[in-house]
Amino acid sequence: MTPPHAPSPGSLLLVRHGQTEWARAGRHTGLTDVPLTPEGEAGAKALATLLDGRRFALVLSSPLQRARRTADLAGLTGVQVDDRLVEWDYGAYEGLTTAEIRERLGRPWNVFDDGVPSGDTPGETLEALAARTRAVLDRVRPALAEGDVVLVGHGHCLRVLATVWLRQEPRMAAQLILHAGSLSELGWERETPAIVSWNRTPEPPER
Repeated sequence: MTPPHAPSPGSLLLVRHGQTEWARAGRHTGLTDVPLTPEGEAGAKALATLLDGRRFALVLSSPLQRARRTADLAGLTGVQVDDRLVEWDYGAYEGLTTAEIRERLGRPWNVFDDGVPSGDTPGETLEALAARTRAVLDRVRPALAEGDVVLVGHGHCLRVLATVWLRQEPRMAAQLILHAGSLSELGWERETPAIVSWNRTPEPPER
């Protein structure tokens, strides 16, 4: 039986943007266009050491400045913006920490199980996020036949995209930790989509 998507020679590299003040504070940072911190810029520059020597058939970035700046500092060229790589729209929970959301609700909460309500922005379901990451994968598959592809984006979006690549339920993304300024690689084990490496950073992430 032929798999839905046959293995390709190229790998899919996922770059999470460098650190921001909101990320450092644990605030849900969806569509708010915050810049990198100086530490985030240094981490983005250091990513070049993990990308050195590789040639890319396609490089896509979220339109938000923290992703585009990371791509630039990491030495990636020919970057194309794909709006579907923006972070999860957290709606009314934008800018809040998980602790603040739980205090507001008076009960346990996590975004993968409980979702978000609308606020200044409509918010987005996990299924809607998975659908747009699936559309990104549909776009990059022809390029993967030519070589490696890089996606520069955000923690939750890239984690959900990885589950779609792996043909798993998107809720599995809760189990995929992804630090700011990290590099991950998706590929194949024969006919099975697989994780080649995950959450690599040029130096240990800040705690």
